Amino acid sequence: MNDLARRWAAAGLLLALVLLPAVASRYVTYLVIHILLLALNAVGFNLLFGQTGLLSFGQAGFYAVGAYTCARILLAWPSLLPGVLGGTAAAAVAALLLGSLSVRHTRIYFAMLTLAFGMMIFSLAWKWRAVTGGDDGLVGIPRAPLELFGLVVALPTVERYYYVVLVAAVLAVALMHRVVHSPLGLALRAVRDSEVRAEHVGLNVRRLRLVAFTVAGAYAGLAGSLLPPLENTVTPPIAHWTASAEPVLATLLGGIRHFAGPLVGAFVLVVAKDVIVRFTVHWSLVLGAVVVALVLGFRGGLAGALEALTLRGSRVRPVSAAAGEEAR
Repeated sequence: MNDLARRWAAAGLLLALVLLPAVASRYVTYLVIHILLLALNAVGFNLLFGQTGLLSFGQAGFYAVGAYTCARILLAWPSLLPGVLGGTAAAAVAALLLGSLSVRHTRIYFAMLTLAFGMMIFSLAWKWRAVTGGDDGLVGIPRAPLELFGLVVALPTVERYYYVVLVAAVLAVALMHRVVHSPLGLALRAVRDSEVRAEHVGLNVRRLRLVAFTVAGAYAGLAGSLLPPLENTVTPPIAHWTASAEPVLATLLGGIRHFAGPLVGAFVLVVAKDVIVRFTVHWSLVLGAVVVALVLGFRGGLAGALEALTLRGSRVRPVSAAAGEEAR
């Protein structure tokens, strides 16, 4: 698929997302919001995993930091923008602090450290009742209006809030695309492929890993900070290590070597879960089997399979046309 085709596909997808609330039910709109939130988290995670080569199991911790910080801000000051920005900033700071310790190690040691830090955040969310509400969580979080340049936009419905999430997701994904295709993205891939060679050409490997870890944490925090106004509540399970598996699975499903991989994977994972839950109480077992089958069946991810199918189709058409001309 060439660049022009990708741009047309992105434009078509964006148009469909813009028109969605006008043609879909409120539940479908709500479901797409969750797809966008997971896509944000997975895009940030893939900068760390697919581009830098570091597997983190602690993204749910930064997601929770963003969610709880946003919730506390909205309960004290009902304005959406400060809540979202505050939650994102808090998650970025937490990622910077924990990342400075984690990036000293690689491979399984890095993964286990991030898992430990993520569970530490989960324990804080569960035990620090004065701040997080403990096992009851924070409730009654308002869907505060968006105040921007003197303009106040009320968000009483899910449909209106959907557009806030959509704009935030589009801007964040566009920014990540810019980062991945910048010299910073090239340096991160150099570290992923060979840290020894990267060091020999003058790259500061530890600093680059810390940058990737902080950005991934900020994206998780952004996704988390957009959750409380939607649900009007935040509870500790969003920080559990099992929640960290969602961006990992979405990225593996979509493909770690394709920028659109986490986006495709987020869509498939959320929709598959929603469909399977309707048919069985053992949905986690069935979903796990489906995910394993898809990951093993499409080694390059679903995005890679779609791209290969598109390329195969574009090659077949010219051959068929040429054969028709020869027959004439």
